[in-house]
Formats: sequence, C-alpha cells, structure tokens
Amino acid sequence: MQHSEQAPSPLALLETMMLIRAYEEALVGIAAGGNAPGTCTSVGQEAAAAGVVRALTPRDRILTNHRSAGHLLARGADPGRMIAEVLGKRTGYCKGKSGSLHISAAELGAVLTSTIVGGELSLAPGVALARTMTPGDDGIVATFFGDGAACEGVFHESLNLAVVWKLPILYVCENNEWQAFVHRRETMPMVHVRDWAAAHGLVAETVDGNDAEAVHAAAARLAARIRATGEPAFLETLTYRTRGHYEPDDQFYVDPAELAAWQARDPIELLANRLRADGRLDDARLAQIRARVAAVIDEAVAFANASPYPETAELFTDVYA
Repeated sequence: MQHSEQAPSPLALLETMMLIRAYEEALVGIAAGGNAPGTCTSVGQEAAAAGVVRALTPRDRILTNHRSAGHLLARGADPGRMIAEVLGKRTGYCKGKSGSLHISAAELGAVLTSTIVGGELSLAPGVALARTMTPGDDGIVATFFGDGAACEGVFHESLNLAVVWKLPILYVCENNEWQAFVHRRETMPMVHVRDWAAAHGLVAETVDGNDAEAVHAAAARLAARIRATGEPAFLETLTYRTRGHYEPDDQFYVDPAELAAWQARDPIELLANRLRADGRLDDARLAQIRARVAAVIDEAVAFANASPYPETAELFTDVYA
C-alpha cells in the first residue's frame, strides 16, 4: 500500500510502527537461531519512518540507509518478500541478492538502500535532478540518514548542491545519538544537525522523533513546501535506537541510565497511551491490532521459509558491474 496525500489516522500510524517492530524482532529471532545473517535494526526509531513515509505520495522517491526496514514497510513493502530477501530466497525484492542491508523496491519508489555511510546523500541530488527534468513529474525525493552520516563530507556537498540547483529533496536526519559504537557527543560540537543544514540555506526543523504524529505533521508541512517552491528542506528527528548497532550486540558501551530513559519514551507506547487517554483506543482494539500484525509476520516468515533459493544459473543475472 502506497499512500495518498491524505493524512493517516493515528491508529494507522500506530499499526505501522507495530508492524515495523514486529518485523525487526522476528529478524532478530531468525538471526539468533543461526538461520539468517545479522542485521541492523531501527528498534526505537519507528516513529520517524512511519511519520515521514506516510507523509509522502506514490509519486515520491525514497533513498535510505542500512536501517531501512521501517522505511520500506511504511511505504507498503511486503514483509514476506522482505524476509525472503534477507534469507537469500528467489522471491525476495532483489531475488535474494541484496540481503537485509541493500533492499530496493522500484515498484514502491524505494530507489535504493545504501550501507555506505552517507551513500544515499551522494545519490539523492541526481535522483532529484532527474525528477526536475521529467515533464509533468512533481514528485519529491526523501532521503534518510543518521547523525553519523551528517559527519561525512558528502553531507555538506549534497546539501550545498541541492540549494544551488534548487532540487526537491526532503533530507531526513534520524538523529539517534549513536554512530555505530560512538556517541554523538564525541563527534559533534552541537546537539542539532539542523544547525548545519540551516547554515547551507535550507529551511530546517527539529521534531521529537519519538512522536509519530509530530513527525508526520512536520514532514507533511515540509513536503508541501518543497512541492510549492521546488527547493530542498531538512527535517531532524530526535530519537534513539534501543538495540545495538547490529545483531548481536550487547551494548556494553551504552550508559544504562540513558538507555532506560529513552526506553521509557518508546514511540509505540507514547502513541498508544495518548490514544487511550483521549478515548480513541482501548485494550480490545489494541489486542486486535497486535493480533493482526502478528498474523502478518507469521505469514511472512512462513512464506520466506517455503520460498526457493535462486538457481546457480541466476548468479550473474540482474547484477551490475
């Protein structure tokens, strides 16, 4: 399911986040059993993916990074085809050749997933330039990256080019406090990546990245501005990944008090509690959503496990050199 410009209901945002969480927890379990390679999860960051992606239209394009599962699922990717891809099966989005860290889904407008830190930033201006050169194409480009990528030189090159060429790019920095095993405080002189973006001349905002409704509102506002002006904009979502850099990772380097504080602001629980408080959600409705999400993931795992591996003859097909 790709999304229209109509705002999603808070319950839809909640279910999207729960689907992302359940998918990644399933992958963690599969990897722990030795049946799949390790992966990089975005547990704790689901509001950024759900809020931003559901503010986009089917005409828009997405470029993302190694924590891409949330962006792809929010865009409407089939969890079964995604797990099949992780397991190297022929029914995966890239016919089993990308694994969990390089999935692309052209039919969803998900151009690529890059594991090169900042790699998506180097490509976003080109994708956006192509959009401006295509008659009748008013789609924008949303590119996702972390605070670690913002410390790469390509970050500044990309933003500078987008401003000079007036490219329709929504830059989304998921500032999750961690750059692999190094805390943001050790690599940046300020709290907000937004300050760097503003210095390049972009309209730049920071939002509570664990508040899905706030993220969606900010993303929708900035996307509308990009469509109206053709100029880039920048959104920083302040969030936190509550699992390690990759799986498995015991997070020995994380301050337990800091982790606990962010776990207490879990984006799924924040939205669920808000909806309970204003009468839009009760325990029965929440149980229905949980059951629906669990059924989707169970079916996805079964589909992936039952799918065939590619034939040896397919080794060099659909591969660019």
